[in-house]
Amino acid sequence: MARRQPGGTPAMLALTRAGAPFVVREYDHDPRAASFGLEAAQALDVAPDRVFKTLLADVDGGLAVAVVPVDRQLDLKALARSLGARRASMAAPADAERSTGYVVGGISPLGQKRTLPTVVDATALGFETVLVSGGRRGLDLELSPQDLVALTSATTADIAR
Repeated sequence: MARRQPGGTPAMLALTRAGAPFVVREYDHDPRAASFGLEAAQALDVAPDRVFKTLLADVDGGLAVAVVPVDRQLDLKALARSLGARRASMAAPADAERSTGYVVGGISPLGQKRTLPTVVDATALGFETVLVSGGRRGLDLELSPQDLVALTSATTADIAR
């Protein structure tokens, strides 16, 4: 679990250090919510296709990050293809938490403990801004998709279905 840092979460600190503009969007998280991402979209009154979830996958034996709209599912075969790999499967939640330093439901693609190969679904580029988890449940960060891609050293591909 990421520790609360002075000045914000590791994701917020990464954006601040990079000089990337962002907006903090907080909401009251309901622990009973069936979908953290759809909960965020509804609570923040944002179209679900602009809110992106961060998922970790095991890709040919190593971890990779996939960032897809909350109202869609990750296409594991497309993720593997986009990374030049043979296969991908969802990572175990404990592995995702250990690798990123965040808890499931609050995993941000930004400010992770170590840099992993990252793929952002190409639909993100169609928006002026997108929202991603800010590093804890009930906290999203709004930023340009170009900054998201640049700061995560991501590639973009059609990885959602």
